[in-house]
Amino acid sequence: MAADPTKTYVAKTLAHTASLVGCRFDPTGKYIFAGGEDNKIVRWELATSAKVEFTAHESWVHSFVFSANGEILVSGGYDGRLIWWPAADEMPTPIRTVEAHQGWIRAIALSPDGKVLASCGNDLKVKLWNMADGMLIRELIGHERHVYHLAFHPDGKQLVSGDLTAKFIHWEAETGNRVRDFVVASLTKYDTGFMADYGGPYCMQFSADGKRLVAGGITNVTNAFAGVGNPIIVEIDWETGKESISHLVKANINGKVFGLALHPEGFLIGATGGGGGGHLYFWKHDSKDEFHTLNLGNTCRDLSLHPDNLQLATCHHDKNVRISVMAPKPA
Repeated sequence: MAADPTKTYVAKTLAHTASLVGCRFDPTGKYIFAGGEDNKIVRWELATSAKVEFTAHESWVHSFVFSANGEILVSGGYDGRLIWWPAADEMPTPIRTVEAHQGWIRAIALSPDGKVLASCGNDLKVKLWNMADGMLIRELIGHERHVYHLAFHPDGKQLVSGDLTAKFIHWEAETGNRVRDFVVASLTKYDTGFMADYGGPYCMQFSADGKRLVAGGITNVTNAFAGVGNPIIVEIDWETGKESISHLVKANINGKVFGLALHPEGFLIGATGGGGGGHLYFWKHDSKDEFHTLNLGNTCRDLSLHPDNLQLATCHHDKNVRISVMAPKPA
């Protein structure tokens, strides 16, 4: 079935006992995982809503990757730890724990061949790990501010990371060599009143052909202390490192894009959160303004696209995961 974004509706709500900050479908599509402000990971089975909790982190859990077969989950927490888990166990206990970063782990990513795990965080470092045994491969040093997100290029040979000031560093994955730096000015602002930088990429993804890098965050910042600004997704030409188009929202809402997905049918999805509430926005790649929006009623913290390319998961401050479907609602 082809997706119809204009018919998107919320099909299911899954409740937790604490606010949620990250979510991911597993590769099998059987489960949705979310990380909470209670330091727990929660797994729901989509068919039954059966719930299992994973407990080992000592701070909020935001980031997830899975082995290709879905059997292994790796989580990254604000405690600086990477934890390997048996994803489908009924009583999950850690396989291994790695003290990976000093301070928050902001994001993790897995190489296309599934062999290398990348992590980044508040210690200004990008680190590469062996997915099979958790051993450190190398550290990549170059950022001068908190590193917010990172992504592997589809060719598996290149890696990009972006920081608070929207400085992006292009790395050679195999050697760790720093290839180039570029700045995406739309994604950051220096607030002269509070004398603070605010912005950076909160989410990032390459197009399947590797020609575009897409990054989401906040623009038009007027108050860094309160995080006042507008959601934005920027498409970057990978060859040149230049911004090709910025996707904004027609309503002047306060918020940022916390999660995005490039749909294989050729449109872009963003999930926003902030003072303006939580929304799903849908854009065509050549258009600045969205062609559809869905008000989700509460600020979103993350977005995940199901392997069926029809279902979307968003996690929210109000302690819920919402499962939306991009299809006509059943009668």
